[in-house]
Amino acid sequence: MPHKGFLGALFDMSFSEFVTTKLIKLLYIILLILIAIALVVAEIGGLVRMFSHGGFLQGLLMIVIAPFGALLYVIVARMWMEIVIVLFRIAENTTDLVQQGGSRQ
Repeated sequence: MPHKGFLGALFDMSFSEFVTTKLIKLLYIILLILIAIALVVAEIGGLVRMFSHGGFLQGLLMIVIAPFGALLYVIVARMWMEIVIVLFRIAENTTDLVQQGGSRQ
């Protein structure tokens, strides 16, 4: 079966091609950008809090903990993306095996 392009797969009403496997890299990049933006906002927020009245320790704690939180989000995002890809690859490989088995009989 010839592979369709992205738009062909997007409008394939038989769902024989998966769009998710083509979009997953873009989704991961978008998530990384959003996590980086959230990290920058948290760091700036920590700096603002450090130099506001009575919030030095809270701001310092925010500055120290924010990178660990961002790293945790990156790890979790990557794990979910890998799980999605594994599920789609299982589906694709199962379809290939069924087609190979059907052609032998």
